[in-house]
Amino acid sequence: MLANQMVPQNIAFGVMATVMAYCAIRVVTTDNLVRAALFLVGVLAGVAGIYILLAAEFVAAVQIIVYIGAVVVLFLFGIMLTKAQIGKAAHLTGDKWPIGLGIAVIMAGTMGYVLMKAFGMQKVDEGRIIGRSAAVADSIFSTYLIPFEVISILLLAALIGAIVLAKKD
Repeated sequence: MLANQMVPQNIAFGVMATVMAYCAIRVVTTDNLVRAALFLVGVLAGVAGIYILLAAEFVAAVQIIVYIGAVVVLFLFGIMLTKAQIGKAAHLTGDKWPIGLGIAVIMAGTMGYVLMKAFGMQKVDEGRIIGRSAAVADSIFSTYLIPFEVISILLLAALIGAIVLAKKD
């Protein structure tokens, strides 16, 4: 009976995994840098969706805010500010891509072998206790409040420094 309850989650995972795989392939095969960054958004959004399926909504929110909201925007600003070619580029793919493909296949095989050797046919414990984001928020804003604020000030100083360095040009 438990297997019948998992069908919607399995279907959602399959859809997200398919979209993520397509977007990941398009990130490295597209000739347009802006489109590559947007396909990266698709991959990162799929990861956030999988976190939601795992009942880790806080990690999903952080994934969206940090990676999609900050890192991809940083990539896009980097592309725009460096005056990189935005349209189709003829020579983005080098002549050594078959070597890279071979190494990727070897790495995927090695990772699969190591995972099968480490975990074998173990089943996931479905009766585990799932933590909620309220516990994470309580620890961040009570126990770790000072380090959290110090890091925010450090990031603000880094942002101001980056603006100052960019203004000199």
